[in-house]
Amino acid sequence: MTDTIRLTPLDNAIQHHHHDYHQLVIGLSGYAEFEIAGQGGVVAPLSGCLVPANIEHYYEGIGDNRQLIIDLPDDASALTGMNRRSRALFDRPGYFALDESLQHYLQFLINEMGQASHAPGDLLVATLLSSLHARLNAPLGSPSLAKRASRALDVQRLEQFVLERLDRRLSVSDLARLVCLSEAHFAERFREQTGITPYQFVMRLRLNRARELTTLTDMPLANIAERTGFANQSALSNAFRRRYGHPPMQLRRPSR
Repeated sequence: MTDTIRLTPLDNAIQHHHHDYHQLVIGLSGYAEFEIAGQGGVVAPLSGCLVPANIEHYYEGIGDNRQLIIDLPDDASALTGMNRRSRALFDRPGYFALDESLQHYLQFLINEMGQASHAPGDLLVATLLSSLHARLNAPLGSPSLAKRASRALDVQRLEQFVLERLDRRLSVSDLARLVCLSEAHFAERFREQTGITPYQFVMRLRLNRARELTTLTDMPLANIAERTGFANQSALSNAFRRRYGHPPMQLRRPSR
């Protein structure tokens, strides 16, 4: 069996399964939440995740999203022969962000998909995996790690920025512009510093504020959803259940 590559959105409902091939997922637009062998994460644009074969995983697309997905059986040419070192990518689940060079290569690969009547050749996929493997296994003192020692992000400033705009649609690029970084570089730096993605950061602030309003006021949930940036009451309730394990109405005190 050879590798397969496709551009596709992920369903806006939680799905789970496992399969007998490895999988590489890279976000192109929108977001998707993953939990792979208990390890949770968010795939944002120009970031991705590694799903080893036969590992149970959950996933859910968030709104409009588009992903590049590559299925890789053990005997795929991108993982065998002179490329066998790349199999180490799938020794365990993992998440990553693409640096600028890999972003350009990804765009080239996608352009090739659009121009050909068939998927890009095995060599293109092998080069992507080899480059990703080299970065994820970079030795101490390498430029990719030295970059991480750069000035810390002002998370308090970012939090204030989000709180002042909770009722609006916010993207990672909005936060990245605030600190004068590219979207991919900002997402990588933010995750390294805080342990969560920018998307998770914004969602936590939205849900914390929604919880306060639900507990301390009698404001209708539809209005709370609007004030905290959710599309509607249903979207708020679904996110609330995922975060807290119960619907927001459970916080409301019974009427006298």
